[in-house]
Formats: sequence, C-alpha cells, structure tokens
Amino acid sequence: MIDNAPVRSLSHKGLTVEGYSRAAVQSYWRVPELKLGFDLGGQPWGFMATSTWFISHTHLDHIAALPVYVARRRMMKMDPPTIYVPEKSIGRIERLLRAVSDLDKGRLPCTLLPACPGEEIELSREHVVTVSSTCHTLPSVGYVVWDRRRKLKNEYQGLSGNQIRDLRLSGTDVTDELRTPLIGYLGDSNPDGLDRCPAMYEAMILITEMTFVAKSHRRENIHKYGHMHLEDFLARRERFQNEVIIAAHYSTRYTDERIRQILSKRLPDLLDGRLQVWL
Repeated sequence: MIDNAPVRSLSHKGLTVEGYSRAAVQSYWRVPELKLGFDLGGQPWGFMATSTWFISHTHLDHIAALPVYVARRRMMKMDPPTIYVPEKSIGRIERLLRAVSDLDKGRLPCTLLPACPGEEIELSREHVVTVSSTCHTLPSVGYVVWDRRRKLKNEYQGLSGNQIRDLRLSGTDVTDELRTPLIGYLGDSNPDGLDRCPAMYEAMILITEMTFVAKSHRRENIHKYGHMHLEDFLARRERFQNEVIIAAHYSTRYTDERIRQILSKRLPDLLDGRLQVWL
C-alpha cells in the first residue's frame, strides 16, 4: 500500500473511523464498514475503494483532492463515485471539475448530488444519512448516519407467525421503524452547527472540529469565522451523550505538544475518557 497521507484509526462497536484533519491543511475521513467518507481535502491511496462521499463545504482543505480522487478511480477502471455536496456549491464544483478535466485532458466521471439541509439520503435498507445546516463562512452542511431497523409493533407481539403473515398480506403495516444515530460529522462550524442538530450530541461516534484551544484566541472572533473553541466543549459537556468524540481540525498555530498541554490542563478527564484528541 502506498503511504501518501497520514491516517489515524479508531474502532468502536463494529465501526472503524479512519482519517486525519488539520485546519488549512487537509481533512478526510471514512468509515469502511458503511462504505462512505467525509470530505476530500486529501485522498489517502487506501481510501480509493470508498465510492460514496459527503462533502461539508468547499474550502480547499476539504475538497482539494476531489478531482484527484475521481481521476484515480477512472485510471484504475473503477466505477464513477457518488459525491454529495452542499446544494449551493454544486455548480461551482462542476465548474472546478470541468476546468481540471480540461487541464489534465482526462475525463472525471462522477455523480454529483446536492445535499440539502433537512434532506434524507438513502444508503441502504439499514442506513440513511440526514443533512443539517452548519455555520461557517460559506455554504456548509453536517451529516448524521443512522442505523434503522424494523420492529414488530407492540400490539402484534403476541400473534403467531401465520397471523402476522396474514396481516401483512392484507396490507397492514405491522412494524415500526427504529433509528439510532451512529456517526455525526460536523465539518467546519461554530457551535450553532451542533446546537441546531440534536442528533450530533446523540450519535454513537461524533467527529467534530476543535480548531482553537488557547484562551488567547477569543471565542467571539472564532465563532464569527465559523469555528469551535475548547471552551465551547466545556460549556456543553453535559449535552454530549456520545460514546466517542473525535476532536480534530486543530489550528496550525499550535504544535501538537501545545494542544496536549492545554487539554491536559483545561479538560484533564477528556470528557470522561470519551474525547479522542486526533493529532
């Protein structure tokens, strides 16, 4: 395997999160078991087989590798990928791909689809993705991946298999749909992007930015430019119901050691051990 980009990995209850994110550098994530990824600011060669991607916004550290990824799949004779992008940005991304195709003199076959806040995107019979609006300096969205199952309604629990079959044949819906949020992906956003999507706080695994950590960086200025501060996590610690919180996208103004020092002082318990500092 060609090692062309840094990747960290974490496994939890049958799901694996792989990726890396640093502000103004590159952000890319995938969950191989769900056959999907988030953002393409870089494209590790090992991510090639993932064919469905959800883009949060169009800053270069989140989309710079999009044309490279599409071109590599074409070169490897793989099927064109499906890429969801914020609805208001889809025309600009189409123009980007046309320009790169003209420069490269190669086709860039892919299916671009709009991601609209409030929309549900069908992945499979077991999984669906919902889209929420986030708060950044340009059109941006977040995503929640849900597990969904059918469960026999309470009023039919005591019936025999034949009785349930007859009800179904008569057109009666005998099941309820149960949904569980598995993965929340915030992208770049100030805290309003979390607060307006309660499922982000409830997802089993939350992938979120924590761009700034030092007290010298004032929260009001950070929020204006669509980012999160460590203090925002402290203020909301009781709201996080997630089993795992992956915090990344740290500003390049900090060294890794400085980030660790600040977090060990301000948040020594790492939200009861649930916070993963992704460096």
